[in-house]
Amino acid sequence: MKNLKILCLHGPNLNMLGKREPGIYGQDTLDSINTGLEKIALEKKIKMEYFQSNHEGALVDCIQAAAGNTDYIIINPAAYTHTSIALRDAILSAAIPFVEVHLSNIYKREEFRRKSLLSDLAAGVICGFGKYSYFLALNYIISKELL
Repeated sequence: MKNLKILCLHGPNLNMLGKREPGIYGQDTLDSINTGLEKIALEKKIKMEYFQSNHEGALVDCIQAAAGNTDYIIINPAAYTHTSIALRDAILSAAIPFVEVHLSNIYKREEFRRKSLLSDLAAGVICGFGKYSYFLALNYIISKELL
């Protein structure tokens, strides 16, 4: 497997994990999710970068900066899933394959959460498995690269 570089992007309010609506999002913190991903990445010799922002433009800047030097993106766009044409355009222009993840099952939630502006561009969408949504995305990328 080549030396993979994966960017893990976390959208708005994910810095509040563990405190924010634990009945929906679980007890895990963003740091514990990143630590779990990093453990897998180190075992597989994958370089991971992590970035969280509550600001749409900062996420766009991060995606644009990744173009040409990142193999995959794992993104939880959070509330921007349903609203951000800017994120969609940034992902299109960066041309980096990505997996969209959500902690909760967005299809069991409010109607407005069931529409993603990114899903049709994604290699896949994983939702409803809490922190394991991220781990499943990483394992998909690893498996794909082993083929």
